[in-house]
Amino acid sequence: MNNFRLIFLTLLLTVSFGCTKEAENKASMDTKEEVHDHTSKTFYTCAMHPQIKEDKPGKCPICHMNLTKIEFDESDKEEMKEKKVVVAPTWICKDYPDVTSEFEDICPIDGSPMIMKMDDQVSKVIAKVKLRKSQLKHFYPEYFPVTNMKMSKKVRLLGSVLQSEEKESSIPARISGRVEKVFVKSTGSLIRVGDPVIKIYSPKLITAGEEYLLAKKSFLKTKSKEFKDMLKQSEERLRLWGVKKKQYNSWYRKGVIPKSIVIYSPATGIVRKRNAVVGKYFKEGQNFFELSDLSVVWVEMDVYEQDAGIVSLGQKVELEFTSVPGTIIEGSIDFVDPILDMHSRTLKIRTTIQNSTGKLKPGMVADAILTINFEGTPLVIPRTAIIDTGKRKVVWQKVSNKQFRAIEIHTGHESEGYVEVKHGLSLGDEVVMEGSFVLDAQAQLFGGYEDPTSEMDSKKNAPVHNH
Repeated sequence: MNNFRLIFLTLLLTVSFGCTKEAENKASMDTKEEVHDHTSKTFYTCAMHPQIKEDKPGKCPICHMNLTKIEFDESDKEEMKEKKVVVAPTWICKDYPDVTSEFEDICPIDGSPMIMKMDDQVSKVIAKVKLRKSQLKHFYPEYFPVTNMKMSKKVRLLGSVLQSEEKESSIPARISGRVEKVFVKSTGSLIRVGDPVIKIYSPKLITAGEEYLLAKKSFLKTKSKEFKDMLKQSEERLRLWGVKKKQYNSWYRKGVIPKSIVIYSPATGIVRKRNAVVGKYFKEGQNFFELSDLSVVWVEMDVYEQDAGIVSLGQKVELEFTSVPGTIIEGSIDFVDPILDMHSRTLKIRTTIQNSTGKLKPGMVADAILTINFEGTPLVIPRTAIIDTGKRKVVWQKVSNKQFRAIEIHTGHESEGYVEVKHGLSLGDEVVMEGSFVLDAQAQLFGGYEDPTSEMDSKKNAPVHNH
């Protein structure tokens, strides 16, 4: 019985000691929390005017809204060290350092190889934020590590079909004479090589025909070299004046030169201008008809100024025409206008395409996609990571799981949702891709950005934030 009492007392003391120890631990933790809470401070601010900070509840002196209670740690004001980032290398002329290039090249002044110059630049930190544990519960960010990427861009353009000036032709008068008959009825008619176009009365041409008959008869009769050379010269003269071999052979067989001689077309095309009319006299060199050959056409497109600097000869373009739906025609840029249109702020570019079927007519509209491949593999981040205030571009960089800082960056080209970073970030830096609106709001509450005046002006102008 005494042993049982002894065991019972021992158990009771053990339980009592455990409870006492647990109570002491709990008290100790409460004390620590109180000490931690002592580092927290409270102020009251206006949601519409974050520059207002009061130490007690009340109303905003500007808009008279109820002030909102804000708690923060003194550690939120700790300074973060500025980070050195290496910017893209610059190539310079050894003896002319003012001459630079983004790529390795030959100095355009003295022809010597350009040398690489690396510059360090301090990231411009314009805001710092440290989130508390309670805030982290509602913060679900997505991060993106700054990376290198091969960039390309597809530019959508509107084009129109033009007749190719290289394919314009004419049917000129090779000898003077009067038009006796016109076989071409109107402009827009299609003329092919060898088609009869007019009958012409030309005394000079008739005389040349008679000389041909005399030379041929004399040669066939004597077989002399002199008449052979005369025959050859007379035939060549008739061909140069537009007479076909079958015509002067027919003259010889009939033994007579017709008063009106048929002229055949030396080219294929659509009649753009019809000058020949019956009774009109033409001098040598004047055009009977002006033609447009639509077997090859131009497609001219307008490139907006922001893309004018990245367009060059040889770039591929895909064309789809409203008149030929579902058919993609590929071409390459063979002309870039050296002058920007001052009124439309566009640059004209052109491609030449085959039109053997004749379905494409001048004036038709084309939807074009120009593919541009950039050189190198620059640093890139998603477009959604950038806050564009209109005056500068800002990204939020992750320093730790709780600490973030806003950095001003300089950007370059954009490619399919990714933006080239020229300055401000380095390879591997993590930026907030989604959720930066929480950090932006927190930065505004705690004093705003480094340049509050311009930032306030930007907010009045309602900037678009790509969160």
